[in-house]
Amino acid sequence: MGAIDADAPEPVEELIERAGRAVTRVALNMLGGTYGRVVNVVAGGGNNGADGRVAAALLKAKGLNVRVFDALDCPEALPPADLVIDAAFGTGFSGEWAAPAIGNAMVLAVDIPSGVLALTGEAGSGVIRADRTIVFQALKPGLVFGAGAQLAGEVEVIDIGLDVSRADQQLVERSDVSAWWPTRAADAHKWKGAVRVIAGSPSMLGAGRLCASGAARSGAGLVALSSPGIDPSGRSEVVQPRIPSSDFAEQVLSGIHRFGSLVIGPGLGREEFTIPSVRQIIAEAPVPVVIDGDGIFASAWSGDSAGALLRTRGLPTVVTPHDGEFALLTGGPPGHDRVAAARGLAADIECTVLLKGPTTVVAAPGGDVLVVDHGDQRLATAGSGDVLAGVIATALAAGVDPLRAAAAGAWVHAEAGRLGTAVGLLAGDIVDRLPQALAGLT
Repeated sequence: MGAIDADAPEPVEELIERAGRAVTRVALNMLGGTYGRVVNVVAGGGNNGADGRVAAALLKAKGLNVRVFDALDCPEALPPADLVIDAAFGTGFSGEWAAPAIGNAMVLAVDIPSGVLALTGEAGSGVIRADRTIVFQALKPGLVFGAGAQLAGEVEVIDIGLDVSRADQQLVERSDVSAWWPTRAADAHKWKGAVRVIAGSPSMLGAGRLCASGAARSGAGLVALSSPGIDPSGRSEVVQPRIPSSDFAEQVLSGIHRFGSLVIGPGLGREEFTIPSVRQIIAEAPVPVVIDGDGIFASAWSGDSAGALLRTRGLPTVVTPHDGEFALLTGGPPGHDRVAAARGLAADIECTVLLKGPTTVVAAPGGDVLVVDHGDQRLATAGSGDVLAGVIATALAAGVDPLRAAAAGAWVHAEAGRLGTAVGLLAGDIVDRLPQALAGLT
């Protein structure tokens, strides 16, 4: 956004005027009128502060009682007001800022709550929590990651005429998923978009069942589930071919060409006699693959690193680590800049990476990023990630490119969670709500 601002053909004064008018409009909407209303504006020295000062002048012209405070010379507590406009520091903020006490006033933040790092969402203890944040032209990462996502309140993107077409990070919305999610043709048959699942082990049978069910309930015409050495005992609609506990790669690969995609890894276990077969399947499977859970462990189980194995794939591949699995693949946690972390891993292993978290990041090897912030705490339940792997596999099997398949799968999975109860939602409940989530796309 800094580069886009710098390249704008309009004078900066014109952009500040547009931004200030937008702040004024939203402030009046929050106040519900002008008569007797009092507004405190905290303004810094940069463009963000200039936006606030323009708004202050416009509000004063409409008859409001407006006070302007310099961000670097604020009292410890502001006098009572109906609304505080936080225009102290914008996206270029660094360091610490001790915000004043504001009492019970509503808060409107300009572009981002002051003190939140726009790249990562990190925030110190002095940030004023906003009721609403208006952000100009495009969301900033700090509004959807970390503490910033909780401090921003209701976020509204305001168009002030900047060209953001070159942006390579996009937030996924319902309309995107509706356009990307595959529809089955009238003459489709069960093998059109079939999904193969290698998952589950004696102590984690449910992982395979949930993954297979996630694929089936999200639209795969046929799902085949195998758990090495055991009968997975999945739902009756899922085909369940037996495979041995070790040396099962050739058996799996011999029939894999009939499937549109493969999921490997959920709950598979980390036994040494299992890992060689898992690695061989990943390397040789001639179909798109989702590598999840213990499949990620198997990929990293080598002195040559996971990249040496995964770079040989040459076919659509989605790797779905949480932070611990990311560390297995890279040697360390993703850190605060989760977009940079996902991008770096995707480039290294030449696969699409879905980095799980409260806000999910999906990165393609070429650098494009899709961000999904649709989920909430309901997804933090055992087996939820297994379901997600199955949903992504359904989209891959239907021919959706891996970046969009992973992002759309994450959004649909989150939507299914939102359709459930606030407390007590189980992974199986997410599975059962997938058809309803998909029906809501049309």
